[in-house]
Amino acid sequence: MLYSKTEGSGKPLLILHGFLGMSDNWKTLGTQFASDFQVHILDLRNHGRSLHSEEFSYEIMVRDVFEYCQAHNLENINIIGHSMGGKVAMLLATTHPELVDKLIVADIGPKFYPQHHQDILAGLNAVDFSKKPSRNEVEEIMAKYIPDFGTRQFLMKNLYWQEPGQLAFRFNLAVFNTKMDEIGVSLQENLVFEKPTLFIRGGNSNYILDSDFENIKHHFPNSSIETISNVGHWLHAENPTEFYQKVSSFLK
Repeated sequence: MLYSKTEGSGKPLLILHGFLGMSDNWKTLGTQFASDFQVHILDLRNHGRSLHSEEFSYEIMVRDVFEYCQAHNLENINIIGHSMGGKVAMLLATTHPELVDKLIVADIGPKFYPQHHQDILAGLNAVDFSKKPSRNEVEEIMAKYIPDFGTRQFLMKNLYWQEPGQLAFRFNLAVFNTKMDEIGVSLQENLVFEKPTLFIRGGNSNYILDSDFENIKHHFPNSSIETISNVGHWLHAENPTEFYQKVSSFLK
């Protein structure tokens, strides 16, 4: 079963994080949404505190989320997915439309994305935990590969004390090293979700281009696409206020 943080009451709202993220990334927004919904923030397979497994694909992650909903008797759910979590949410909605009422996808489209996390993976793999590095030493190693401070801080949230004096990453890096191509796969051409869908993109991000609108409408004919200006791919973290407003007005 997937690890989750649950808060609030009412109609279920599931939140799915992106690649190398976890439920903690959505804690503040989750609490805000919990004033109107029963919020479930999940750690997806091989992330956060959820199970580590050699199996890693969108089909497997959708099965995990579907089984989570069954185990908690959740139906007629709203779902928010960011990046990789958005791909999971899209596949869940198109293959289990009876389960999903409204879908919100943050800064990802249904198209194929070529691999683009090579520098991040190189930085993560450069950390040798057998040498028992401190948190500062881990960041110094990663900085040689990952110059962006915000990206490093996002990744550093995955550090935890496995035992006294021994740090580790919560995510399953060994599997990501071999299954990275799974992250970029496209939604199958024949999959369609007819219910209300909101895509929100970052104005400074290149994940959803104007040229992607036609493909989005093909899979999600009842969709709208909105932009938050002056933010990148982590739009919900860079401008949580506008993100919350756009999602809340859509869910009303």
